[in-house]
Amino acid sequence: MDSEFSGKVVIITGATSGIGRATAFRFAESGATIVAVGRREEALEEVSTSIRERGGVCLTLQLDLSSETAPSHLVSKTIDQCGGLDVLVNAAGHISSGTIETTSLDAWDKMLEINLGTVFRLMQAAIPALLKRRGNIVNVSSVTGLRSFPGVLAYCVSKAGLDQLTRCAALELAARGVRINAVNPGVVITEIHKRGGMNDEQYAAFLEHSKETHPLGRVGQAPEIAELIFFLASERASWITGATYSIDGGRALTCAR
Repeated sequence: MDSEFSGKVVIITGATSGIGRATAFRFAESGATIVAVGRREEALEEVSTSIRERGGVCLTLQLDLSSETAPSHLVSKTIDQCGGLDVLVNAAGHISSGTIETTSLDAWDKMLEINLGTVFRLMQAAIPALLKRRGNIVNVSSVTGLRSFPGVLAYCVSKAGLDQLTRCAALELAARGVRINAVNPGVVITEIHKRGGMNDEQYAAFLEHSKETHPLGRVGQAPEIAELIFFLASERASWITGATYSIDGGRALTCAR
């Protein structure tokens, strides 16, 4: 373990799988106290155990972030038990398929609520605590926030909104020392696509095809995204705010094919 984040408190949503889980481990390895947020108790316990085995400290909170009271409860619980807040990582997310013709109003509302509405409310709740420590926020967006893709309309819109939320909030809080950035991954091996409806065979075919759509010839790994999140939250990125960082094997540079 290094000590770059020793004494720092980091909230990570979506901490039980994929990018959120890898990010929790990366911050724990650097001495941070992790507040891991998720919906599944068993998965949260597994993350907490893994962090403790690495010599880290982890508080777990089982929450449905779409609940109106969840953001304020999360922040107040963090302050009560950890003494403050230094970094918020919004890694929880949802994806499902649908076009302008086939996306139901319910699917549209759910996508924007999970990927944008909950992040907005959690950022609002966390800002007073972050101002006290001149902390920062890193949002997990997507290449779909920067480029349009067919068949995932609501997801693209939600991530584009998240990027603009990141930029606007960063501009508003810069003078008071709170930085806000986002990462925009391409296809990364996580469970999000399976949770969004793909079966094992479809997902395997999707990953194979993605080797062709990413110029570097492969998909990403969650620890690679976690490393960029970690950097943006660190003092090494102290002059970076309002950025939406592509980490996508070059995918955002290409034309649709």
